[in-house]
Amino acid sequence: MRMKRILVIRGGAIGDFILTLPALKALRDACPHAYMKILGYKHIAVLAEKRFYAQAVRSIEYGPLSSFFARNSELPAELANYFASFDLIISYLYDPDRIFENNVRRCGVENFFCGPAKIVQTLDHAARQLARPIEELGIRVTDLTEKVFPSIGDRQFARQFLQNLQQPIIAIHLGSGSTEKNWPLEKWIALFSRSRDFSIDKDKCERSRGLPSVLVISGEADKAQTELLEREWKDPMVRFAKNLRLPHLAAVLERSIFIGHDSGISHLAAAAGANCILLFGPTDPNVWAPRNKNVRVLSAPGGKLSNLEIARVEAAVASALNS
Repeated sequence: MRMKRILVIRGGAIGDFILTLPALKALRDACPHAYMKILGYKHIAVLAEKRFYAQAVRSIEYGPLSSFFARNSELPAELANYFASFDLIISYLYDPDRIFENNVRRCGVENFFCGPAKIVQTLDHAARQLARPIEELGIRVTDLTEKVFPSIGDRQFARQFLQNLQQPIIAIHLGSGSTEKNWPLEKWIALFSRSRDFSIDKDKCERSRGLPSVLVISGEADKAQTELLEREWKDPMVRFAKNLRLPHLAAVLERSIFIGHDSGISHLAAAAGANCILLFGPTDPNVWAPRNKNVRVLSAPGGKLSNLEIARVEAAVASALNS
């Protein structure tokens, strides 16, 4: 395939973007010399910018772009020329009536492929569904594992951020897109009560001196829970990572043991290479859990995370610490 300039249009949340990376990796491997750009939410798509996947990112939050979602609209010349400059455009936008597609084709774009804007729960894994437009190009997507590639600067940030924390580090993220997908806060507190040592095997974990350090990952949506934990846990070996840039957070999580839910941050941790323990309740891990080998899923009985016992999570953490 000889494509000199490729545009991938990908909105959605963090997890949606990362689930698309296996498809984008196959495309990048098939077109290693192509100039690839991503039109998306910049704070998310920066994970791919100059980090293997794409040379550049452009914000999808651009007012004149709205004209492309109206029938027979007058298209801004700047955007028409922009779209026409690409040999291939792959769009994951929700476009059931193909209005956006037809307007882009009006700009002279011939190679336009649509990905599924929504994942069908009864079909294959989400990453497999998102690979469809790439496979329509004749490119096989055989590896569904998610990968991000932190830059040298990202890793320098991580070293400085973690420099005073004792190894091993257990990173936790208490949130997700829905309260039903969250393990109850009181169980998190009980899991990390300072009386617990997770049965660490000192022979296998020579660098451990007592309890591991705890890193609490939080964003704006996790503010209330984070404030409660800050009052509950006043310990020098507990650190709170608030609102970090996603590439920096990926590098911070890279060598940690991570515990989280069905969330975008969990996908980020898996893609960064963290040893992940993911707690699943009402959603299907066969569709939504990362396919990476560094991921272990604990499914809650009856699909209710309140039914997931602390002892099961504690045993998984002990296994991760001793591996």
